[in-house]
Amino acid sequence: MAGAVAAENAGTASAADPYGSGDLGDWTILSRSISTAATVTYVRDNDGVCMFGDSIAVQDGKALATKLLNRGISLAVHNWSGRPTTPAVDALENWAIKYGLPRRILMATGTNDIFNPPVFGAQIDRTMRIVGSNRKVIWVNTQISRIAKSAAIQVADQRNSAWINSQIHDAEKKYPNLDIVRWAEYLAAKPSRLTQLLREGVHTTVPAGQDARNDLMVQALLAA
Repeated sequence: MAGAVAAENAGTASAADPYGSGDLGDWTILSRSISTAATVTYVRDNDGVCMFGDSIAVQDGKALATKLLNRGISLAVHNWSGRPTTPAVDALENWAIKYGLPRRILMATGTNDIFNPPVFGAQIDRTMRIVGSNRKVIWVNTQISRIAKSAAIQVADQRNSAWINSQIHDAEKKYPNLDIVRWAEYLAAKPSRLTQLLREGVHTTVPAGQDARNDLMVQALLAA
């Protein structure tokens, strides 16, 4: 599956799979979208936004960039399918050192951390140390329940999504400059949205789901 969730093993929970969602595959071979140095520099110098995401962002990033540009906001992206949050934060740190950062950072990552949820919270803390207290971080929370998998794996995906989200919500209490895009709550507000806006329990449908998720991010960025 060349998507936000890259699983090699879809077995039930075991000693080798303690969280029940399977194993994360080799995300480094999957599709990516990374802005040029010129774009990153322009965004830094013109009050734009730097985005770090997974394959949902790879799919939806161009449409998001268009929505933001219509509001006068430029976007630089470092999006990579299947990537968990630790290497996404590595990319953030690299850009911070190499280019410097604008005042708004969009983190659309966490989906692939369902395979190892306990490591996620430390990466939020690391993100906040990198950006400092004078920048705003907008973090999109998660909703994963892969409908092609077994019922047990779907339950594990939901449980692990909630675990990821609870860590984001705990971090919001610690950091005044961290805001959440509540994608999971938006989907849960109307049960029909899960099928209308997600095409296999993870990625957005196009255009309906893509527009809905991107609109939530635009609203949060405009408010930041």
